[in-house]
Parts: sequence; structure tokens; C-alpha cells
Amino acid sequence: MSDDFFDLAARQRAHRAFTNDPVDDATIERLLDAAVRAPSAENMQPWEFIVVRAAAARARIGTLMVQAWEGGGRHFSEGRLPPGMLADVDAGIRGGVAGAPVVIVVCADLERGHEATIGSSIFPAVQNLLLAATALGLGSALTTIATSFAHELRALLELPERVRPAAVVPIGHPARALGPSRRNPATTHMHRDHYNNPW
Repeated sequence: MSDDFFDLAARQRAHRAFTNDPVDDATIERLLDAAVRAPSAENMQPWEFIVVRAAAARARIGTLMVQAWEGGGRHFSEGRLPPGMLADVDAGIRGGVAGAPVVIVVCADLERGHEATIGSSIFPAVQNLLLAATALGLGSALTTIATSFAHELRALLELPERVRPAAVVPIGHPARALGPSRRNPATTHMHRDHYNNPW
């Protein structure tokens, strides 16, 4: 039995600053092959992945993120996030994410997934994508703030009405090394047999 997966899970974390180094098609295909190995409700596989490399389109996605952030996202996060994390998220939204050489917009086809189960199908695929990026030494982040402008994203990406944007994942070579993710120990969230019975 290998601990490789557990080491990988411990290293996976959000990157919001990227170099200009390109990420080739073969690598993107490898990442998305890992993504589609995720479970989905009734095995309907409702995911669609729009791989955005065009600078103008990435910039437009970045503009939508800034609009959502300035339109209420930042206010919501102030006081909730530590100052360092708030500054990192702010910098990511104001250019870091759109500066990634690849932005993958993960969408859900509502003809292949029930409204109630879309999240449980899409986000396992996103998690596989994030883990695969980490395994290959790439940076990535799960973002959803731009999806508050779903109509604009749909127009930009020429999505049919049945296809809904669910997440925006920047992919690229990290501009700086980040340490391991900061998480509370699992035992602080574990209960034996019933809630509030300590593990």
C-alpha cells in the first residue's frame, strides 16, 4: 500500500499566481482524463470542460471575477478571512487567475444531470482535476465567483442554454512555491456514533 495519494492530498492547495510558461495539450488532456474518472450521479457524466487559452477570453473571465468581487464578494470575505489570505485572494482575482496560461471553465450539461445532483457530479471531477494538477507540479485553484455572471460566461464561451458554468479553474506553473495546505486535524471534525460525542 502506498502513501503517495495521501502525500498528494496533503500538498494540494490553491495557487493564484502563475508564470507565463505554457501548458501543452497533452498535459491538459491528461488532467481532464483524471477529472472524468470521478463519480457522477447515475453515471451521467454531465461535465463539459472549456479550455480557454485565448488572452482576450481569459482577460474577460478575469474582468467578470473582479466585477463579482467588487460587487459584494470582497465585502463578504472581509473579516472572515485572515488578512494574508484576503490579500492573496484579492491579488488572484485582480489578475493572478486570469494570468494563468490556461483557464478551464467546468460546466454542467443539465440534459445529462438532474439539477439536484449537478454539484455532486461536477465537484468530484473538479477535485480530481486539482489533484492531477498537483501531481504534475502544476498550480490550480477552484473558483466559482465568476459563475455569478453565468449569462456573460455563456455568451463568451458560446454555451448552449442547457450548459451551465459551475467553476473556473486556472492551470499553470506556480509563480512561487507554497507550503502544505493549512487544515485543522480531521479529529477536530469527527464524532463517534452521534454528533458531539468526541472521537
